[in-house]
Amino acid sequence: MIFTLVMGLALAFVLGMAAQKLHLSPLVGYLVAGMLAAQDWWGHPVDHHVVEEFSHIGVVLLLFGVGLHFHFKDLLAVRKVAVPGAVTCSLLWTGIGGLVYYLCGGTGGWVAAAIFGMCVCVSSTVVLTRVLEDNKMLQTPAGHTALGWLVVEDLFTIILLVLMPVMFGNDELLPALGGMAVKLTLLVLIVAFLGKRIITKVLTYVARNGSDELFTLGVLVIALGIAVLSSYVFNASMEFGAFLSGMVVGQSKFASRAASDALPMRDAFAVLFFVSVGMGFQLSGLVEYWPLALGTTAYVLLIKPVTGYIVIRILRRPARLGVVVGGALAQIGEFSFILATLAASTYGVLPLYAANVITGAAIISITLNAALFRYVPKLIHLLEKNAPVPTDAAAHVPEPSEDRHRVIVVGYGPSGQIMTGLLRKYDVEVVVLEMNIDTVSRLNKEGIPALHGDARLRHILKLAGVEHAKAIMVTAAAAPSKEIAAAARSLNKAIEVMAYTTYMRQAQELRTSGHSIFSGEEEVALSMSSALLRNLGATDEQVNRESIATRRSLAGLPPEDLEIA
Repeated sequence: MIFTLVMGLALAFVLGMAAQKLHLSPLVGYLVAGMLAAQDWWGHPVDHHVVEEFSHIGVVLLLFGVGLHFHFKDLLAVRKVAVPGAVTCSLLWTGIGGLVYYLCGGTGGWVAAAIFGMCVCVSSTVVLTRVLEDNKMLQTPAGHTALGWLVVEDLFTIILLVLMPVMFGNDELLPALGGMAVKLTLLVLIVAFLGKRIITKVLTYVARNGSDELFTLGVLVIALGIAVLSSYVFNASMEFGAFLSGMVVGQSKFASRAASDALPMRDAFAVLFFVSVGMGFQLSGLVEYWPLALGTTAYVLLIKPVTGYIVIRILRRPARLGVVVGGALAQIGEFSFILATLAASTYGVLPLYAANVITGAAIISITLNAALFRYVPKLIHLLEKNAPVPTDAAAHVPEPSEDRHRVIVVGYGPSGQIMTGLLRKYDVEVVVLEMNIDTVSRLNKEGIPALHGDARLRHILKLAGVEHAKAIMVTAAAAPSKEIAAAARSLNKAIEVMAYTTYMRQAQELRTSGHSIFSGEEEVALSMSSALLRNLGATDEQVNRESIATRRSLAGLPPEDLEIA
């Protein structure tokens, strides 16, 4: 066991670093590490089953971490897209996947085709989470929608796992379905009750009286314990139970500490999941049944994202959301392996070569999905740039008053909300540009002019009245401030550009163009030093002088003739 873990983790480390050096996702290196670990080159067998068992811990902890940051209110917020979208696409993808299996020469009749379609319609929560996290989209509205979509898919998979013994065993259908519904309802209610009455109190007691190790141990017991409870008592997946336990802990005041404690173990064990996937792959089987392998890969990488995009657009959601969700779902993963293994090995309704093709398609799709998802922002920008301008869009923004200044605020996060409130308090005319369509609708109902669109696009800025604006304020640190500033200045050379960035190096680059840039690092340092100087006895005048001198120095301006105390 020790040899297997060391070899798997060592190969994953080396090849993960190599993949990152080649500007690929480390996931690619982990998968290749599994393929190499399965070879008989080491003089000692690398046990696939050991890696697979330990990888389950990583999957459980990963889903626990997702639950920590994805509360029930987030599920409710995306229910109008995630539920109908996931249900519709699951049915479409199952049918299309079965058709691909039949057309590419798959054997076993319509039953095998239907099972194959069910296996390849389920995306990997592990991969989706890592891809969104790597691209800083996990905590965005699109990331929440994608995760909510996957929660619905996971429920769909749980239903399939319950129906398999019913369809291919001796159980009766209606009693099995009724029992499943009752058990899942009880599981949710029990976990919710434990969270409010027991889990929070236990963690509070441990935090006050125990050591750091005991708190970490408590978090592990909660995550793994509820996962095991959901599997052995309620016949649900461990992943679903871990997700529920994460949601419960995430509602408490210990969410941040629990996440930091579980993070190192989660990452180490999650790596073993990808190593396990690579070890289960047989290249010879993929070559022998290449038409099915090629068709399945094309289905996963092309048909799934395009279908998802179309369904989201039919639901009247923006193209940005459709691209992110469709791109994130262009892969298959852990539940596909579970369903395929049960169908092939336990019930014999799916040929073994089909299960191997699913594994091969998963490796290819995970590899390419992680690499291609980096181009999603460029695709979004291209779609929005070439999108037709709505004829009634200008109706949302009134003509600027001659006696009032107009300011465009890009982003309505916490900083945008504060700035909008302050400017409106002093009778400044504010127009908000925001990418969240729900926020735009709410602001317009509240009487605050708002537009949905990318602030880098000239026609969007024109609709916001940039030609008549006194200033444009980029309040989101992740926004492309340089491109927004260039587009705004091309339409209004006199406009004042003010932007917020996280890092000082970004601020220094933008200041060379004459913009007013505020860096989070600078502001925190100045605020802390000012507070310290006051505590040490400096007067307000001395603190202000020091602050002015420091700001001029950071901005590259010559020092003023000030006597600094």
